[in-house]
Amino acid sequence: MCFKCGSELKFSGVISRSDVCPSCGADVRCCRNCTYYEPGSHYDCHETVDEPVADKEKANFCGFFRLNEKAGTGTGSVSSSSAETARNAFNALFGD
Repeated sequence: MCFKCGSELKFSGVISRSDVCPSCGADVRCCRNCTYYEPGSHYDCHETVDEPVADKEKANFCGFFRLNEKAGTGTGSVSSSSAETARNAFNALFGD
């Protein structure tokens, strides 16, 4: 499933760096669509990558990429309201 819109992704064979989601146009071969993507782990990846990928939502050349057919959340990027809510909760903990 696409990480951005939650649509089912059907690709046969190798997924190239130029493949995009037919529904929303998001890059398919990116960290957010990978089986090994795990926020909070080293470089947000369960594999032993040498360098971090700066933009997890853009296509990359990672040799470990495996399409995660179950992980589509349809949430896309963090919204500004979610970020503001988190910031307010953090500030409440430490008293501004």
